[in-house]
Parts: sequence; structure tokens; C-alpha cells
Amino acid sequence: MDSAGHDIAATAPTGGWLVEMRAIEKHFPGVHALRGARFDLRAGEVHALMGENGAGKSTLMKVLTGVNQPDSGQILVEGRPVTVPGPRAAQELGVSIIHQELHLMSHLTAAQNIFIGREPRRMFGWFTDDVKANADAAALFQRMKIDIDPRGEVGHMTVARQQLVEIAKALSFNSKVLIMDEPTSALNDTEVAHLFAIIEDLKAHGVGIVYITHKMDEVKRIADRVTVMRDGETIDTLPAAGTPISQIISLMVGRDLADASRAEGKGGGEEALRVVGLNRGSAIRDVSFSLRRGEILGFAGLMGAGRTEVARAIFGADPIDSGEIYIHGRKQKIAAPSDAVRYGLAYLSEDRKRYGLVTPMSVGDNVTMASWPRFTSASMFMRDGALRKTAGEYVSLLKVKTPSVDQETRLLSGGNQQKIVIAKWLLRDCDILFFDEPTRGIDVGAKAEIYKLLQGLADQGKAIVVISSELPEVLRLSHRIVVMCEGRITGELDGRTATQESIMTLATLRPAAEPIEAQ
Repeated sequence: MDSAGHDIAATAPTGGWLVEMRAIEKHFPGVHALRGARFDLRAGEVHALMGENGAGKSTLMKVLTGVNQPDSGQILVEGRPVTVPGPRAAQELGVSIIHQELHLMSHLTAAQNIFIGREPRRMFGWFTDDVKANADAAALFQRMKIDIDPRGEVGHMTVARQQLVEIAKALSFNSKVLIMDEPTSALNDTEVAHLFAIIEDLKAHGVGIVYITHKMDEVKRIADRVTVMRDGETIDTLPAAGTPISQIISLMVGRDLADASRAEGKGGGEEALRVVGLNRGSAIRDVSFSLRRGEILGFAGLMGAGRTEVARAIFGADPIDSGEIYIHGRKQKIAAPSDAVRYGLAYLSEDRKRYGLVTPMSVGDNVTMASWPRFTSASMFMRDGALRKTAGEYVSLLKVKTPSVDQETRLLSGGNQQKIVIAKWLLRDCDILFFDEPTRGIDVGAKAEIYKLLQGLADQGKAIVVISSELPEVLRLSHRIVVMCEGRITGELDGRTATQESIMTLATLRPAAEPIEAQ
């Protein structure tokens, strides 16, 4: 029997218990984060931990890894009661974690990040041995079957490559228990396949893996068991193979979600944005497209295809070599993000922690930061009452789980942080909005809310670009779909008739002189 009372002999691996967590309680100011939560893990299994954002998944794992101390409850490792006063103690117990939010130092190399604090030494320990560190990091990358230079600075890498460095760092501890918090959120299909191969190898060697994800297809592909949490409580533990996805979702959200449906109509108002001949080195090559009011334009393509680079160039975050940008029919020069905001553009970055938020600041300050002049009086003093009232309205609109708008943003879950970035740009009331991976790290219930929100914005006449690596998301939201490969647009599809197969065909098509017309 498992911790929820289910007979799992036919579905779980035969290894003994690596971890048992019993009746875990945890309070934060204004938040009862864990309510008698329980969880267990066997050797050689993948145990998926699921729930909506704010359900308590990450908090429970932070208790296991010593980041947070429980108010009460018991933790056993290999049958022995333990206390975990800090992350180093967890590592000594054989427990490592790959966080959803990356914890890397951008000015250091990949190898330096992997072995920081435990660098190989030479000359009787007087000097660090960079040659050995690079060689050991290269061996990890080779094991993962990925091509990353261990001497490359992490700050110059894409989010996907940074995620892989984080995974390599966790693997370097040779842990008995490996916690993966949304490990594939920034990986493409090939990288995900490599990760799953690594996981299977780890299972074969008796490692137990806690797999936190919102992606149902991954649960079916990789998990042995599933534990669902809601509002800080453990709701149920079930075998992954025999449990329908609909049942898991129902346990997560406590309600049935409406079936997915595609965007209706053509979204064909007047032209809001036209981009002509945009170029930036090899990252963007002769990109041209238009966007109309009331339309959601999807941008699809494999990782590195140039989708994010196009958005950043239009928003003025990166310089362009050539090209023209027309906003509401008028040619405009956008040399910096401040220019873009002045012309009514907004950009929700795929890396919310780095570009979208100031996490030590309050929820209210983050929601209103792009609109502060609106809350400044004639004497240049901030009108705190108006700021807090408006922030509270948007927190309520997006159903952000926070005790108040005064809560520090860093204390919220990743999904709720994402909602705050969206709220910031909604308050700015921009006409043209770029959403880059808008539901990255967001659970199924919150995704449905975000989809409804985006469709509502389009109905109001907003012009929206959605960049997403999830093809079902692109198909559900988009009136039209632009597909990129190697920095070029390789085709455009009608959102009503496009399929995952037609998108992937264009996404893997070597760029030709002319893109394929909409189908």
C-alpha cells in the first residue's frame, strides 16, 4: 500500500522507500502553505508531483531539501528519521533539486556553475583545477548527449541551455534522490528525449526521481506514480499508467475544465503592426509579417528558430541591422524598449525572473511599475492608496494567489509570478502585446484562465502575438500561425485548419527564398 492507501505492487518499482514525508505543516506570513502534506518515493521510480500553482508542491520539496523548515511533521530517508537544516545537509543525505527558477551565476562558465563551492583543486589545494572541472563538466554533457561548451559563460546561453546546465549540476552530485521542478519548460523535443533517456538510466541505477510538472503527456511517458496536491494538502496518490488524465486534472483543480476549442473568426480588424525585411545577423533573416487588431498571431518553431529574437528586436531590446516597423500605418523607429512602450507595445518575456519582475519588491509595485506616472501626484509623490487599489483589482482579475498586494513577489509560486507580469502589461493598456511562452510553468487550471484572458483581449480589439513551444497552445489560441526555422519565416497557416503535423513540417523546413503561403 502507498501513502494514500492504494495497492501499487503492480505498478511501482520494487525498490525500498527512499523518502517518506508525513504530516508536514508549514506557515508563511498570511499563508498556510502545507496542511498535513505527505509524500513518499521508492528507489528506481519516477513519482510525479502535481497540482495548481500555489498548491504546495515546491514548498514541500523545499522542506525536503532544507530550504524551508517545517513547523511540524516527520521526514524519513531510507527508513531513518532525519532533520534537514539546510541544502548542504540535504545533499549529504543524497537529495538534490533542479529548481524551476534557474539558480546560475551568469558571469561564470558552465563548468564553474556546476562545481561552484566544490571545485577540483591542484598544487596541494592552493589553486582551482579548471582543466579538470572543464573535463568533468564535458563528461556530464556527453552523458546527457548535449553539445555545450563547459568553458562558455552561462549569461550568453539561451534559457534552454541554462536549464540543461542546471540539470547537469544536479547530476554531478550522484544523488539517491533527484527532484526535478519543471525540468522541460525550456527544452525542445530533442532535448526532452535526451532528458528522458537520462532519467531511465538513473532509474536503472536505483535513483528515485520526484518529477514536478504541469505537462500531462510527460506524466504518461515517464512517471510510475502520481501524487496530486491542492491548497497545501495531499489529495491522492495514484498509479500513472491506469489513471486517466481527466481524473488527474479534476483532482488538481477541484472542478471540471471546459474542453479546449480553437480561436473563432479571423480576427481581421485594421492593421496594427507591420514588419518588413527585419534582419539581425544570422538570428533574424528577412522577416516580414503583419498583425491586425482583434487577432492572435501565433509564432511557432523549434527552439532557436528565431521567434524570441524577432520579438526582442521589435521591442527594441536588441539592435537590428535593417528592416522597417509600422505601427498603425506609420513607420516608427524603435531604438529601446521605452520607445516601444510609448508606441503602445508590450512584451512579456519568456524569462520572467530576469526581465519581467523585481522579485524583492511587492506584488503591488510589480503590477504597477510600468504605469507609475499614472500614480504620481503633481508634487511627484506616489499615491499609494490608488496604487494598492488598482493592483488589487488586477490581482483579483487574474486570480493571483497572494495574501495581499504587499506580499514580496519572490514568495509567490512561479505561475503566480507569471500572472503578475501579465497584469503589469494589462494595466499599461497597450494596443499590441507580445506574449513569449505565456503559460510556461503554469498549471492546467491557470492555463485555461490565461487562454480565456488572451481571447478576451483580442475580442476587445487588442493585437496579440503568442510565441509558444507548445503546439496545442498555438493551435488553440491562434487565428493565424507564422512558422520559423533558422531565423526565417518558412510558412504561414490558417489557425482553423492547421495541424501539429503541418506546423512541424514548416518548422523543420530549411528556409527557402519564399515562405509557403497560408493554407
